[in-house]
Amino acid sequence: METKIDSQGTTDVLKIIAALTMLGIGIVGFYYYSEISDLYRIVALIVALGIALLLYSSTAGGQNTLGFLKAAQNEIKKVVWPTRQETSQTTLVVLVVVVIFAIILWLLDLVLSSLVNFVI
Repeated sequence: METKIDSQGTTDVLKIIAALTMLGIGIVGFYYYSEISDLYRIVALIVALGIALLLYSSTAGGQNTLGFLKAAQNEIKKVVWPTRQETSQTTLVVLVVVVIFAIILWLLDLVLSSLVNFVI
């Protein structure tokens, strides 16, 4: 039983190394072949990234990551987003508070500058 778990762990490590190697090859190739059209280089980089992601997703860590992302997506669906009116009202309140504090700071600066000039 231990050899199966050990074998699975070794396989996962090899897949992760292969995924990182594929990603590295894609990045190095993107910069090494700078004379080739940007379109081809970007497509090759995306293909290398896709292969690396497929390799990683077949590992135990990749499965955990996919499960986490699916759970996060389900939680995002549960969020109650504010309406357009609520967003507009909140934005207006923030702008008013910013203007009020700007005026207060301007008056404070004016008073302190006058005091410093009086002392000097």
